[in-house]
Amino acid sequence: MYLVIEQLLNGLQFGLLLFLLAAGLTLVFGIMDFVNLAHGSLYMMGAYFAATFVAWTGSFVLGALLALGATLLLGIVLEFSALRHLYGRDHLDQVLATFGLILFFNDAVRLIWGPAGLALPLPTWLTVPVQIIPGVYYPAYRLMIILVALAVAALLYLVVMRTRVGMLIRAGASNREMIGALGINIKLLFTLVFGLGAALAGLAGLMQAPILTVQIGMGENILILAFVIIVIGGIGSIRGAFMAAIFVGMIDTLGRAFLPDLLRKVLSGAAASTAAPALSSMLIYLLMAIVLVVRPEGLFPAAKR
Repeated sequence: MYLVIEQLLNGLQFGLLLFLLAAGLTLVFGIMDFVNLAHGSLYMMGAYFAATFVAWTGSFVLGALLALGATLLLGIVLEFSALRHLYGRDHLDQVLATFGLILFFNDAVRLIWGPAGLALPLPTWLTVPVQIIPGVYYPAYRLMIILVALAVAALLYLVVMRTRVGMLIRAGASNREMIGALGINIKLLFTLVFGLGAALAGLAGLMQAPILTVQIGMGENILILAFVIIVIGGIGSIRGAFMAAIFVGMIDTLGRAFLPDLLRKVLSGAAASTAAPALSSMLIYLLMAIVLVVRPEGLFPAAKR
């Protein structure tokens, strides 16, 4: 029972981390109709910025805040200097251009930080286990990821659904020509949306950095999961991205945790250990296929206005 609770928390933590990445992607894709394959590179840059700033300042919290600001600024500069020229272009042009940005960022990281990966050590107060319920302890840092991601999700919902800026964002997703005709600076709005998406990707990257090695190309595999999430949840839907990310996180984590023991009943130990991760990934794509057949617009499509 304790193992099940721990793995459920791990699935929740991974799902919320995926939500931070997918939320920024679905904002940019759903509102700006822009396919940004370089979103994973912003995730990677958030991790590298965090590792660098924490080493410079000696403070994990200060370094994380600086990394978040740096990723936000990088996203704004990237949108202003290059990506805004691709709005209205064919999606294939956007895919090719942003794929080129992936190569650019990978080579830039190799030039600045070198080919070897970086480590981001945690402060002592985040390495101690926390008692969740009697007999169940959970790492403080993973618990912090859950709490921070939930707070960001709530704040993002309030901003998008309860503020004037959120109203403009939702209106831009529905009819960008109309809000432009009403005198709204659509270019500035898109810059803000892209910057917010970059900041969310950077936040996901800097929070994942202490768990995995910070390395070149770390955002490319997880970007695939982010696209799966927005397809399952519904393009442009924050609520859909949240729910789909939890589903995907749970399926992946519980599959990797419990499938090996189940498969060992019919397969050898080595074969079961090899097959379990593959089957866990297959279950995610099977879920996406089922959703596309039953609800092609996703589980929680953005409301039509």
